[in-house]
Amino acid sequence: MIKLKFLAVSCFVLFLLNKSYAQTGTGVVAGQDTSRRVITTAVPFLLISPDARASAMGDVGAATSADGFSSHWNPAKLAFINKEMGFTLSYTPWLSNIVSDMSISYLTGFKRISKTQVVGLALRYFDLGDIPLRDELGGSTGQFNPREFEFNGTYSQALSENLSIGANAKFILSNLSGNIAVANNDTKPGTAVAVDLGVYWTKDLMVGGSDSKLALAGIISNIGNKMTYNSSRNRDFLPANLRLGSSLTMNLDPYNTITFALDLNKLMVPTPPIYELDENGRPVIVNGQPVIREGEDPNRPYLGATFGSFGDAPNGFSEELREVIINFGVEYWYNKVFAARLGYFYENPEKGDRKYFSMGLGFRYQKFGLDAAYLVPQTRNHPLAETLRFSLSFNFEAADDESVTED
Repeated sequence: MIKLKFLAVSCFVLFLLNKSYAQTGTGVVAGQDTSRRVITTAVPFLLISPDARASAMGDVGAATSADGFSSHWNPAKLAFINKEMGFTLSYTPWLSNIVSDMSISYLTGFKRISKTQVVGLALRYFDLGDIPLRDELGGSTGQFNPREFEFNGTYSQALSENLSIGANAKFILSNLSGNIAVANNDTKPGTAVAVDLGVYWTKDLMVGGSDSKLALAGIISNIGNKMTYNSSRNRDFLPANLRLGSSLTMNLDPYNTITFALDLNKLMVPTPPIYELDENGRPVIVNGQPVIREGEDPNRPYLGATFGSFGDAPNGFSEELREVIINFGVEYWYNKVFAARLGYFYENPEKGDRKYFSMGLGFRYQKFGLDAAYLVPQTRNHPLAETLRFSLSFNFEAADDESVTED
């Protein structure tokens, strides 16, 4: 187990020093098949679902009803939360069938400051566990604990009884090497600032004779500066992402409610080009740079690379479509006390091949809530197998009835 963990973190360090190893580092974190043409970024932990409710529904969250974790999924949703103030905490043992002390913790809080405005704070902590360090002769030189943080502030504003907007401002710290020199290269913690921008629209309607609510949403997340761990010449994109979502909630009777939700995701990061290879299968280098056979150079101006990521795949539009991740989930509530959830997460085999079912339960009693989720990958010995998430929530009294909130 120690060797597996050492390999995982070694991949991270190699990623810091040489971008050709980035796929391995990202795959270790996200559970992707790194033999595929995976889009790689710095700090991929920002894309990992932090809460049990959304995880049990296949990682949907853009347009589901507002809760304490809305700042991650769509800050615009917070304006429609029907509580004055609340706190949530989530804990996930990560890659637990590979290592024993890697985890993701997420703490959030929100406060309504007017009938139409809500603010929030969040802290995400990714702990990669203790790693034994060795010298050239194999002797122990101590331990190091790689870790990453995200500090997030949220503002959400309702523009009408149906429409809201929201934004996150975040600071990201990634300390994967502890200033340790690796292969004669000095390293340092990576830092970045980023923003998320979201919009949320909801409408009451009748479906099949049932009072229902339709919601549509969109969010662009992690738009910020590139991150470096050693020098300005090696800078890597944050996992900027476009998420479009919808949900339909049907009140079947006074006791039974069911929600269907669908999200579509696409990374706004350059697709890796296909490089020219020599007869030995090694990249052809001209003027110190590898020659690109198909696709576009990823090292282009930030805005052009980010918003040009919708049309830079070497195999054209068909490959762009393969980069879209599909999330689908169902949530059933009985008397607003007990919830059962199912979901499915699909990533194209050529772009990481993560495919898994998810399930979970939820319970609410007065001010308290408890949720749990469990992942069931479709492939054997998958690194995400047996992933469990747990979330706790504490919400104060309901907001004023005159405020712009959901039921």
